[in-house]
Amino acid sequence: MILTVSTKPYADQKPGTSGLRKKVPVFQQENYAENFIQAIFDSLEGFEGQTLVIGGDGRYYNREVIQVALKMAAANGFGKVMVGKGGILSTPAASHVIRKYHAFGGIVLSASHNPGGPTEDFGIKYNIGNGGPAPEKITDAIFDRTRNIDSYKIADVADIDLDTVGSFDLAGMTVEVIDPVTDYADLMETLFDFPAIRSLISGGFRVVIDSMSAVTGPYAVEILEKRLGAPAGSVRNEVPLPDFGHHHPDPNLVHAKELYDDVMSADGPDFGAASDGDGDRNMVVGKGMFVTPSDSLAMIAANATCAPGYRQGIAGIARSMPTSAAADRVAEKLGIGMYETPTGWKFFGNLMDAGKVTVCGEESFGTGSDHVREKDGLWAVLFWLNIVAARKQSVKEIVEAHWAEYGRNYYSRHDYEGVDTDNANALVTALRAKLGSLPGTTINGLVVSAADDFAYHDPIDHSVSKNQGIRILFEGGSRIVFRLSGTGTSGATLRLYVERYEPDASRHGIETQAALADLIAAAEEVAEIKRYTGMNEPTVIT
Repeated sequence: MILTVSTKPYADQKPGTSGLRKKVPVFQQENYAENFIQAIFDSLEGFEGQTLVIGGDGRYYNREVIQVALKMAAANGFGKVMVGKGGILSTPAASHVIRKYHAFGGIVLSASHNPGGPTEDFGIKYNIGNGGPAPEKITDAIFDRTRNIDSYKIADVADIDLDTVGSFDLAGMTVEVIDPVTDYADLMETLFDFPAIRSLISGGFRVVIDSMSAVTGPYAVEILEKRLGAPAGSVRNEVPLPDFGHHHPDPNLVHAKELYDDVMSADGPDFGAASDGDGDRNMVVGKGMFVTPSDSLAMIAANATCAPGYRQGIAGIARSMPTSAAADRVAEKLGIGMYETPTGWKFFGNLMDAGKVTVCGEESFGTGSDHVREKDGLWAVLFWLNIVAARKQSVKEIVEAHWAEYGRNYYSRHDYEGVDTDNANALVTALRAKLGSLPGTTINGLVVSAADDFAYHDPIDHSVSKNQGIRILFEGGSRIVFRLSGTGTSGATLRLYVERYEPDASRHGIETQAALADLIAAAEEVAEIKRYTGMNEPTVIT
């Protein structure tokens, strides 16, 4: 039986760069999730009888919303839903399933790297038929619909058994519960030289992956331990938990410090990696060397032909504007296209669909390629293992050789989290007002060559995205960038990005924060960060 349920709009359902993210108690409000899911369906056309993919990162409230989404998909006319066993699908795996089975689209339940639990974060986003996040024209339409929605449709039926692989009928719609791991693991085996990596590991190269009690645990166990032969226990925190075991599932030097310290110890592993809540981010650490996300993108691009799936070379590289320009130098040497986009993976989708780029990345620990339309944490880890196996060098040797050839981009991100939203907006407004007068002036001894608020003109669909981050460029190639993040759920996160290019190999051993000290001081001088945020130092430095 199909019900039409009356409802009232909520005013706060505007999707950010990665869908709608709020605290669990917000989503538990009456009809809150139902309103947003119905708004998604109301903003789409032509899905009658089509296939929808649904999955999530296993965080608290994941199963409950999946049952609701299944019943609403049936009521709204979808012919079939493919859902991961246990409600689990990593974000890159969901993208792959959408693409492989030619689904109409997918609903991904995740708040990515944000904490999970009864009072923590939850999220819903819609991915289109190419497997990537919905573009702004769709998310804008969804938001518009949420503001005047008055009813939703839902099937009045019992819940589906999510823990048994197989096909079920739900109000005339087929629900196929699938193994969430196999399709993805099979794809990785077509892209990378598994025999070479297996030989590397069997030869004594010790690899550990911290899945942070999040979604990639089952994927990492299947690939690293079962297919590549790493010893049992090489994947740590491998069981996905609704609260991520009280971990903060963000793979960086703060939240994965234990892994970092282990790899850096004298008798620790040779290679360490971590992935986040929904499996789309990564951290890579080699003995004596942490690989920054910006460097990782550049080095994967420079060594792409090491992997069988990329042996023919890459078409181009894309990076988000705040990401360091290290990849630009690789693109220049390879004679391929280089694209600078706003933050948000959806901006890479058009470029990949048009064949303009093969690899892309963001400084926020996200890297990927055109094998899916999301960033992909395990893909990046496997690429690094493939490069190490092919070059027969350590991670540290590979990084230092790259710097010697291309120069080093000293780079850091300072996050000020939980800032009062009005104060954060006031900082940005004051900074924007200064931009026109900054060129030619000196800030902390550095001469400003240009200053703007980044706008992106999409070369494929010709859309324009404005106000994507404030850039202050200095003579000599250094820069500072300010941006308010859209991935948090409380307050605002101010992100400061600081970059200096150093071509002199004799100066590549300076500690990063020391190398950037004058730029960090310039950022404080021009933006008055301490005054607006009330913080004497960042919450997180990466």
